[in-house]
Amino acid sequence: HCNNKYLQISISIYKYLLLFCILIFAFCIFIMLSLNLIRKNPEIVKSACKNRGKNIDVDQILVLDKEKRNYQKKIEDLRCEQNQLLKQTPLPLKKLKGIKNEIKKIEPLLKEKEKELQDLLLLLPNIPLEDVPIGKSDKENVIVKKWGKVPKFDFEFKDYLTLGKELDLIDVERAAKISGSRFGFFKREAALLEFALIKWAFDTLIKKGFIPLLPPVMLKKEIARGMGYFEQTDENEAYFLPKDNLYLVGTAEQSIGTMHKDEIFDEKDLPKRYVGFSTCFRREAGSYGKDTVGIFRVHQFDKVEMFSFCQPEKSKEEHQLFLEIEDNFMQKLKLPHQIVHLCTGDMGLPSASTFDIETWMPSQGKFRETHSTSNCTDFQARRLNIKYKSQIPNSKPQKLDFVHTVNGTAFAMPRMLIAIIENYQQKDGSIKIPEVLQKYIGKKIIKRT
Repeated sequence: HCNNKYLQISISIYKYLLLFCILIFAFCIFIMLSLNLIRKNPEIVKSACKNRGKNIDVDQILVLDKEKRNYQKKIEDLRCEQNQLLKQTPLPLKKLKGIKNEIKKIEPLLKEKEKELQDLLLLLPNIPLEDVPIGKSDKENVIVKKWGKVPKFDFEFKDYLTLGKELDLIDVERAAKISGSRFGFFKREAALLEFALIKWAFDTLIKKGFIPLLPPVMLKKEIARGMGYFEQTDENEAYFLPKDNLYLVGTAEQSIGTMHKDEIFDEKDLPKRYVGFSTCFRREAGSYGKDTVGIFRVHQFDKVEMFSFCQPEKSKEEHQLFLEIEDNFMQKLKLPHQIVHLCTGDMGLPSASTFDIETWMPSQGKFRETHSTSNCTDFQARRLNIKYKSQIPNSKPQKLDFVHTVNGTAFAMPRMLIAIIENYQQKDGSIKIPEVLQKYIGKKIIKRT
């Protein structure tokens, strides 16, 4: 109700600055928890970076953090002084103006330090769990289980491309004509096999409490970054639509994992498990010269993905559940495979622990990756601000904490089709359909018509 115009303006400015301070504080809380770990245990973070082959200057993070906090302290002190001056009568206008100008000088410096700090923090990998093998490359991954016998054919077996052409199942020539390399048409029973795998996966996982989901395949840039993959590889790996400022997803995991951004779960609703189907898009920018022929490594493929938001103390158990589900799928398909625990240097940036399933590919004479499951602990949840509230025993206040995220492949096509076609081929050139899929396709054999 004051008639002093300058006072009204000053109060308006003060309210704006207070709101700005609250927003800055909220941002700091978002990153401060991870910064606390760096401040208290920098050697743990340095060791994690070293073991994961990431050259991140952790000491520089601490320097930037200190500089940022110093600027914050200066602004807070100036605002406190400003608040006290606003209570005086008459108003010390000259001093208020000086404080206002000083805050204006410091705010850009604070923003600059925050950006530098955030850019470095985003590069930090997740800290591996204790049981993760330490190593530099996939050569140091550890095989933890083998299942099934590698088939020994009593005839000259064929690769999937030959069989696909003979049975009119796969057409990469026409796909190349209209789309370029690393694309393919799936035809006839090959298309039916994919639909059978999708339906079987959904039927199985819905019974286990997974929520079926068809997610968007385009993401805003800031949303896509929240999952922690852009800092691991060149952004050119992803397909970007500049006119719309949208990225095409590389996996349904990216859409599912971000859908609860800035939300708080009730603990009773956890774990929240989803099974999603989507087409995935990858440039394969880092695979120059690898698997260039055929459909093993393509720019576009379909995938059924599992995802879970769970309590921190249960994420290891959830991770094992996902691995068991994957293993069980492969056993029911009767495909020889091995489970591999990835070493520190071969894991994705967000992962704290990753297991791959590698399936036998007769034409390649070796096991190749068809499945992966990762426990990302709270790495993605921190970036996306996804929390849950739990009741503390004998206490009224509810505790807020970040959820853990776990992801896993149910089926990724076309690698699953390759494995089925090659391992189930017969001497007469036909292909058996795995027994578990026969009811979805309505036949037992794929043969020449």
